[in-house]
Amino acid sequence: MPRVKRGNKRVQRRKKILGLAKGFRLTKSKLHRSAKESVDRALQFAYRDRRAKKRDFRSLFIIRLGAAARSNDISYSKFVAGLKKANIELDRRVLAEIAIKDPETFAKLAESAKAALATAA
Repeated sequence: MPRVKRGNKRVQRRKKILGLAKGFRLTKSKLHRSAKESVDRALQFAYRDRRAKKRDFRSLFIIRLGAAARSNDISYSKFVAGLKKANIELDRRVLAEIAIKDPETFAKLAESAKAALATAA
């Protein structure tokens, strides 16, 4: 059986790791062993934070909506419940954008939410 010298594949694999470690500080971007540890850790953080990002933005949208709703004399939970009863199906991202960029439209949405809650009660 012929002997296998891992030359080409080894170089390619190390080059890939060092490429991913570009921009890391000190030996973490120069030495393969340190770079591999750092890259593995960075990829774990990237995987985790792609999911955490969705949670973080949703909570940001809710905070913005709560503040805008309170400025229109309604709580966030009543605002969302009123929108559901009024059959207004806008997601929190769009509502938060409207609250920031177009307060008059948001005030109309808040009024329709209040009206829907008043008729339901």
